[in-house]
Amino acid sequence: MSDPREILITSALPYANGPIHIGHLVEYIQTDIWARFQRMRGERCWYVCADDAHGTPIMLKARQEGIAPEDLIARVAAEHQADFADFRVAFDNYHSTHSDENRHYACLIYARNRDAGHIARRTITQAYDPVEQMFLPDRFIKGECPKCGAPDQYGDNCEACGASYSPSELKNPRSAVSGAVPEQRESDHFFFKLADFDDMLHAWTRGGSLQKEVANKLGEWFESGLQEWDISRDAPYFGFEIPDHPGKFFYVWLDAPIGYMASFQNLCDSPRGQAAGLDFDRFWAPDSKAELYHFIGKDIIYFHALFWPAMLFGAGFRVPSAVFAHGFLTVDGAKMSKSRGTFIKARTYLDHLNPEYLRYYFAAKLGSGVDDLDLNLEDFQARVNADLVGKVVNIASRSAGFITKRFDGRLCAALPDPVLFAQFVVAGDSIADAYERREYSRAVREIMAMADRANQYIDEQAPWVVAKQPGREAELQDICTMGLNLFRLLIGWLRPILPGTAEA
Repeated sequence: MSDPREILITSALPYANGPIHIGHLVEYIQTDIWARFQRMRGERCWYVCADDAHGTPIMLKARQEGIAPEDLIARVAAEHQADFADFRVAFDNYHSTHSDENRHYACLIYARNRDAGHIARRTITQAYDPVEQMFLPDRFIKGECPKCGAPDQYGDNCEACGASYSPSELKNPRSAVSGAVPEQRESDHFFFKLADFDDMLHAWTRGGSLQKEVANKLGEWFESGLQEWDISRDAPYFGFEIPDHPGKFFYVWLDAPIGYMASFQNLCDSPRGQAAGLDFDRFWAPDSKAELYHFIGKDIIYFHALFWPAMLFGAGFRVPSAVFAHGFLTVDGAKMSKSRGTFIKARTYLDHLNPEYLRYYFAAKLGSGVDDLDLNLEDFQARVNADLVGKVVNIASRSAGFITKRFDGRLCAALPDPVLFAQFVVAGDSIADAYERREYSRAVREIMAMADRANQYIDEQAPWVVAKQPGREAELQDICTMGLNLFRLLIGWLRPILPGTAEA
């Protein structure tokens, strides 16, 4: 037997200024299923995550609530972790980007790229709120769209006509923080020279580390030329100060992905990590043989497929083995909406329904591509009732009752239909292949096809008829033993998706 693979998996870090909703859960459930599958196969697989805890929105929300940003992110972290735990998302470690480990790696990656000549400094003009005495991120400037005239639009793009523009082009701009008219002021900023990594990124993005449609989309960025990336923000800002530059802070998107490294370092240093012999460099050194995978939404591809590998490479760390992007969640065919009541928080769902139903429904619809996923509420109800209750659990309930009542819970010594059982065992290879490729919808289809065969066997053998006829006790025990053994395989295949049901 070959040695187990060493695999590190991450999901994108949820932002620490609000609750988890069911749209977020697509990603964490998708990642958790893959991590559970790898562990079941005996691979050395670690799944880490953290709260993304920096940035202007967090600073402003804390100010609005009259609390320190640290208190806000601590409260949100507790809420996030409770929601994930109740949805059976089994992280090996959950940390925060506002941590000593993250400060260490953010400063180290910055310093190594700076010393290698990959950081530029220049003066730029920015919108400034004279009342709040702060520079304004694009999303904190509102006004009329310069293209279509729609009111109350953000400083970077129009939600009415879809146009992109710079904040200076907005008509009648105002600060979303104070309502004041922004002034234009100059400030020194630091830029990451992404174009320095053009050749490396070309090779990496086309080398099989990205889904084909993602690699094609990134091709547009290469064609227009890779632009320098502003990695600094002015005080006041909640984040890490840039070494040697008081009053300048790392932009949240610089230290957010570094949070993957920080969370893993935190795991390595923990008693659990030490007991497992985890070594940070074995996973992150340039010559690492370990596998590194990031699961993300398609809206943050640029950060993960261009800036992140370039920053790592420039600082002498390994690049990811692959980045897996997924689509958005729609509800009944439309964007989630608060006014329509389809913006559903994770906790609201948990207050009313079994988390495994949603895990199953997402799995039944998830492929390996970046297509959006629709939660059709009628289909959700029908599929859970038909598949989980009607097909899978039904096999156990039809067989277990007789074994418990008539045979003291004892199964017979040998399977009555070893050929059928062998066919089920063989089907496991194709199901495992579907899991490995993240084609969960195919895995679910194949598992349910086998559940149909198991139900067909029980229908043909009709244990409820046999049970009423004297002298057929051994036959009844055989049929129910077979049913329970087929159920055991089915629930084993479903365990990455339904860990709680499998345990029960």
